[in-house]
Amino acid sequence: MAGTIKEIAERAGVSRGTVDRALNNRGRIKPEVAERIMAIAKELDYHSNRKTKKNTQKADKNIKIGVITQLSEASFMIPVKAGIRDAERELEYLGVELLLKDIESVDEEAQIKAIDELEAEGIHGLAIMPVQSECVRERLNRLMEEKGIPVVTFNSDIVGTKRACFVGLDNKKSGRTAAGLMGMLTRGKGKVLVITGFFTNSVNSLRVEGFVQEIKNSYPEMELLGVQSSFDETKEVEKIIENTMAIAPDLAGVFVASGGQAGVCLAFEKLKLEKRPYVIVYDATPKNAKALKEDRYDFLIDQEGYEQGYRPPNLLYNMIQKEEMPEKDHIYTDIKIKNKYNV
Repeated sequence: MAGTIKEIAERAGVSRGTVDRALNNRGRIKPEVAERIMAIAKELDYHSNRKTKKNTQKADKNIKIGVITQLSEASFMIPVKAGIRDAERELEYLGVELLLKDIESVDEEAQIKAIDELEAEGIHGLAIMPVQSECVRERLNRLMEEKGIPVVTFNSDIVGTKRACFVGLDNKKSGRTAAGLMGMLTRGKGKVLVITGFFTNSVNSLRVEGFVQEIKNSYPEMELLGVQSSFDETKEVEKIIENTMAIAPDLAGVFVASGGQAGVCLAFEKLKLEKRPYVIVYDATPKNAKALKEDRYDFLIDQEGYEQGYRPPNLLYNMIQKEEMPEKDHIYTDIKIKNKYNV
């Protein structure tokens, strides 16, 4: 059986993006790395296999797969989009067209419009980061039940639908993980602030739920100062920190379950603290990694965004073309804990 970009990347010990750049002569890659990738690709008969599949598949059926995101400009979406792009390049050789609808906010109406537009374009499958909304739920169920279009959710899930599976983080468990880290940092005592993005975002809600439950169960001496919404805005996070520390200067820890994390650093700089509260945030983005190395944060929880973008289109292709259903209802990505030494 011929190889894939994923298999080549695993054998070469590099990312899928590096493999793609080497095979297509794009971007800067060390000559010895490119040579190793090309040798593995030849060994796996990568090129000839893809050409054959491309011609065969396109003659058989041109498959269209829709992809809908939310918060598309947020920093955590950088690896997610990289995964989507790599999936698009690989599936193109199999006669698959990916139709991407990027939505910048958590917007029910925008998602419904995107679903309708993709349906009108004749999609055969849909990967979506759904908004928790009754209208979105009904629209997705109609796609599946009336049109026979399979749906895979990723990053965020939605209850009450017949979607094939969910690909993403076990967000509640990751929230409990963050609580455990905070408990160790503070020795189970002190005041802790929780900041979320949108209360309508199920990802944020599950992380907060897991964090709060674990604090109450395992660290009864810690005091939760409440959960505040920042709408994923840096300035709003900054303001929340400043206002909280004005009434609780002994704040021991901050848990940010969503975007806008840079506001934590801005607030601390403005307040000129001798000793800052402990901070736990999500996503190993370049800015967050830099802040972690500079001791502005204590831990990052990474959610394997690349895999969340890469897997759903491939799962849908297997469902549509090979009639292979996902083996699991939830395909969870790893909860990766990063500090300044391993980021």
